[in-house]
Amino acid sequence: MTPAPALLMLADGASFPGQAVGTRGEASGEVVFNTSQTGYQEIMTDPSYTGQLINFTFPHIGNYGVNQEDNEAPAPRAAGLICAELSQDLGHWRSQKSLDNWLAEHHISGLSGVDTRALTLHLRQHGSQNGCFSARDLNPASLLEKAQAVPSMAGLNLAERAGCREPYQFAEGPPRTVAVLDFGVKRSILAQLAQADFSVKVWPGDTPAAVILESGAAGVFLTNGPGDPAPCVTAVATVRALLGRLPFFGICLGHQILALALGGSTYKLPFGHRGANHPVRDLATGRISVTSQNHGFCVSPEGLPEGAVITHLNANDQTVEGLAAPSWHAFSVQYHPEASPGPHDARYLFDDFRALIDRFPVARTGK
Repeated sequence: MTPAPALLMLADGASFPGQAVGTRGEASGEVVFNTSQTGYQEIMTDPSYTGQLINFTFPHIGNYGVNQEDNEAPAPRAAGLICAELSQDLGHWRSQKSLDNWLAEHHISGLSGVDTRALTLHLRQHGSQNGCFSARDLNPASLLEKAQAVPSMAGLNLAERAGCREPYQFAEGPPRTVAVLDFGVKRSILAQLAQADFSVKVWPGDTPAAVILESGAAGVFLTNGPGDPAPCVTAVATVRALLGRLPFFGICLGHQILALALGGSTYKLPFGHRGANHPVRDLATGRISVTSQNHGFCVSPEGLPEGAVITHLNANDQTVEGLAAPSWHAFSVQYHPEASPGPHDARYLFDDFRALIDRFPVARTGK
């Protein structure tokens, strides 16, 4: 297909030209950057990117194609893709089609040929912001109007859109069943729970506490997801009602929702943490893990109740990366242990969850 000119306009008026890829159309959302060198298919299908245009800082994207096995959701969830160069090379034994064709099949628009270094620097200096790119409308004034009309991510409850609407069984067999509250879960998280010897039942994120208790679940897992945690008031209420009655483990948005249920607060980061090389310090051991992250909001270190402790900090900016509330039999991390960029730095957390569940009846009864 002949390259078509396209233009990205940010809400502050900064513009970046390129060529259209995927569906030669138009896309809008919050423009964020991801520093991962690989994993573009997993990133594009991660429900946590709902409503976002992803600027990939690695210069060559698409150079090993896409396949059926690496999706985190059945279809792309990101609003659009931005890159410096989109490769048409399928030179990998697992490749089944080009990234360009895959995007077009799923009606996702992309923008290639962008000066992604300049765009990333702009986002770092001015913060992630809304934008719109188009191959149909190259009028800067019109695009600016569209970019400024995109709703702010702050205050936006995207989790109710990203999660399932009906419960379903992901894995069964082991005697312990984990109730997964779905705010936009990645398939690899569910797979890790199954590998940790759990039966896995997935529930909508707004499922009432009474339904979870009646299901006979041995523990509750709070998933990743998109958007601002603060508007997820129903989920926070469910978690608060279940705290102390069942063990909890949360990841990413689930970590933030756990903090809110405990009485803490969250805030929006200037440009977020998105990539596969974020160092996190375990405060108990001093160990540094290289982690995969994708979040624009963060738990405030202030206001956590007595009995809730910070367990992990980001070694770059000292933001909160983990919590534990032993009295409530709950813990959480901001990063993604299932992604394992180390490659096995943090998968032990799923085993820790199993151990917490196994100890729970004794801890609850005092026997």
